[in-house]
Amino acid sequence: MLQILKETVSWLRPQIPENTNIGIILGTGLGDLASNITGKKEIPYEKIPNFPVSTVEGHHGNLIVGQLGGKPVLAMQGRFHFYEGYDMKQVTYPIRVMQLLGIEYLFVSNAAGGMNSAFEVGDIMLIDDHINLFPEHPLRGKNEDALGTRFPDMSDVYDKKLRETAVAIAEKNRIKLQHGVYVGTQGPTFETPAEYHYFNIIGGDAVGMSTVPEVIVARHGGMKVLGVSVITDMAVYGKVVEVSHEEVQKAAREAQPKLAFLIEESVKQLRIKAT
Repeated sequence: MLQILKETVSWLRPQIPENTNIGIILGTGLGDLASNITGKKEIPYEKIPNFPVSTVEGHHGNLIVGQLGGKPVLAMQGRFHFYEGYDMKQVTYPIRVMQLLGIEYLFVSNAAGGMNSAFEVGDIMLIDDHINLFPEHPLRGKNEDALGTRFPDMSDVYDKKLRETAVAIAEKNRIKLQHGVYVGTQGPTFETPAEYHYFNIIGGDAVGMSTVPEVIVARHGGMKVLGVSVITDMAVYGKVVEVSHEEVQKAAREAQPKLAFLIEESVKQLRIKAT
């Protein structure tokens, strides 16, 4: 695994400024957030050695190098999902690449179904914690000590200081910001009413088909993570309505300006060491 990663990193390194230590994953319907990145260079996934290729509508499939909030960033415009047929090593491969490229902060966004009755479609939920219901763990198998410890601590998965910064930005700019626990499932089906009810009972406020594997690997690699969900549909028990991928994308696009502002301002306020 390390040799394969080194091949990818060696190919990418000349194209990425050495002081780049901020990574961003742009989720469903949020790929256009890339328009806020300046001086950008787009690298199609299919050109990157050993990289998977996104197959889902709304995921453009580019690695973007550029500036956001005055800081160099590396952004994924499109992610990989377990339901596409990839195993967890492939789903999280870009995170390992980011780690070896020196990424220290990871900003993750996704579209999610809301299960908290206080939520509304279009809300932004700051992820305070998650529940992992994927059938395969991304750290399963032999541990590579060079990448992280065998048993990583998960008591502060979503960095407290990054969350506090996001809350302060939202309050100052009157952006409605919800808080909650994200439940990660394998998909690709949207949940049944009984499943939504179950996820809510066990402590979930929103549910989606991504993020958790990437975040686990990011934490294993020592990154500090901020996660946000756009609530693209509601599934409160007794009020579940039919939902489609197109509707999810539409709701995510409409929430994009607020999310783009929140992420960009959070990046601006990061104090990163000079190289």
